[in-house]
Amino acid sequence: MEIENRQEGNVMVLTLIGRLDLASGAVLKENVKKHFENNMTSIHLNFTGIEFVNSSGLGALVSIMKETRILKGRLTFSNLSSFVQELLDITQLSQIFEIYSTEEETLKTYLTATLG
Repeated sequence: MEIENRQEGNVMVLTLIGRLDLASGAVLKENVKKHFENNMTSIHLNFTGIEFVNSSGLGALVSIMKETRILKGRLTFSNLSSFVQELLDITQLSQIFEIYSTEEETLKTYLTATLG
């Protein structure tokens, strides 16, 4: 999996491309951990390029959510394919993750939270 990182204000945006499985899940967790070490606890995952997710990939996402909550940060998702959305719905993980249609919509919620 390829991960493109960029900062938008106080949010670290990670655009994910490829497959989210055991190997790439570990890479994603390490990537996010480095941002946490740099006090970036607002993480947005853009799933635009994700073509496959398995149970190990889901486990990586849950692990990232757990760490984010421990640090009192925020984790958001956007641009999920219908396959990924259905997977999160079936596993009921869509009820614990903050999911938005687009990255733009998501980033506006961070701005609103900051101003509010």
